Amino acid sequence: MDRAAQANLDLALMSPNAKPPVARIMDYSKYRYDQMKKQKEARKNAKTVSVQEIRLSPNIQQHDIEIKARNARRIINKEDKVKVSVRFRGREMAHKDLGREVLDKFFEELSDVAQISSKPKMDGRNMHMMIEPKSE
Repeated sequence: MDRAAQANLDLALMSPNAKPPVARIMDYSKYRYDQMKKQKEARKNAKTVSVQEIRLSPNIQQHDIEIKARNARRIINKEDKVKVSVRFRGREMAHKDLGREVLDKFFEELSDVAQISSKPKMDGRNMHMMIEPKSE
């Protein structure tokens, strides 16, 4: 502490739980400034990923799946995730296998540019899965 006071610097504990504790003589305000600058730079370089939803029905036609897949491909090319959901109404709840088939057909259309990040699962009356861009 005396050496830090003589140098007009601060004594900062780097590792207080170590045996013996590790302390460092430094200009603490400059250290804090550098840390804030690094955090700001990290936030600037961080990529935000948005999730967009595409809704299907269990009795959708093949051409409609292709059109929805084209829209999803556009979203995936922008490096965003796609949440694909199938909504069951009324008696359609008895045929959940049709919803899974629709999701499988939809993913087949996008399998060259996308990968499944979460498998199809039921959530109330909806079955949904997440698709993300393929990682290199």
